[in-house]
Amino acid sequence: MVSRFGEKRGLIHQFMHYLSIEKNASPHTCRCYRRDLEGFEDFLKSSGMYLTPTGDVEIEKVDRIGIRKYLSFLHRKNKKSSIARKISALRSFFKYLVREQVIPSNPAKSVSTPKVEKTLPTTLTVDEAFRLMESPQSIFEKSSEGSKERGLRDRAILELLYSSGLRVSELVGLNSNQLDLDLGIVRVMGKGRKERIVPVGRKAVESLEAYLEERGMLKGLRPGGRASRRAMRLSEPAAGPEGEEPIFVNFLGGRLTARSVGRLIKKYTRHSGIFRKISPHSLRHTFATHLLDAGADIREIQEMLGHSSLSTTQRYTHVSMGKLMEVYDKAHPRSFRNMGRKSKENN
Repeated sequence: MVSRFGEKRGLIHQFMHYLSIEKNASPHTCRCYRRDLEGFEDFLKSSGMYLTPTGDVEIEKVDRIGIRKYLSFLHRKNKKSSIARKISALRSFFKYLVREQVIPSNPAKSVSTPKVEKTLPTTLTVDEAFRLMESPQSIFEKSSEGSKERGLRDRAILELLYSSGLRVSELVGLNSNQLDLDLGIVRVMGKGRKERIVPVGRKAVESLEAYLEERGMLKGLRPGGRASRRAMRLSEPAAGPEGEEPIFVNFLGGRLTARSVGRLIKKYTRHSGIFRKISPHSLRHTFATHLLDAGADIREIQEMLGHSSLSTTQRYTHVSMGKLMEVYDKAHPRSFRNMGRKSKENN
């Protein structure tokens, strides 16, 4: 029996179900892997490799040679990082087929991937971060009534990203039942659908309260209009089961997308006089870097970022050069500061 790539309920479809249900892969990962596998299938068909008389790819015949030819094809137009991900998708796919006894061995197992240089995203200084947080208010405070909610929303987004180091996918996926503003915590569903609890800073809590109050998602307001912190509970969701009303929505009421968050950050960084490329991931990295600079333990940062491996956190965070030199000057006996002190003592 010939096993085919294509068909609505073919091997790729089965693999996507396995990734989503059994491996708890994120929707983003599933979309990328599907696109990569379909691209590989298209390459084999256009190259006339491993085809049946009906033009389908016979998966049992795909070997290392075919994958190497595909790798050579990818090198013409793709970045190393894209190639590495595509090969990773193939490895995982063929590993699954071996598991399901569709093929005897994994033809992609020994195919080497290009070495990808680890580049750290740009970070903000503390002053730049504070300017960025204030930017939505300075733009919308004198705007029309319809713009008020958007300004409050954008401020809450920026504050939460910087305060808690969330991934942008985690931020846009937040629902009303994941926030506890009383305790100042958020329950986050991270990679692999692993849940973690992350603290939310006072400024972020205040921004969220203002935004959610504007949306009518808070109850327990005092007669004077000022909300009691103890009474600040999210109201029952207006839509969606079990509190699954999205926290951050667009002007149509739909869940905000990661791309929209990226665009608004780009707008506010420019308004703040920051002309480097800043992304949602940059704010996550800034969160970790500022904690590290202030003396936080790297394992605590690992927990808040949701990294399963400490080595990931070590690559992800870096000590600023200013902090590094400050520590060196204070601690090393041969530093400029300590050598100068000794010279004065000798005199």
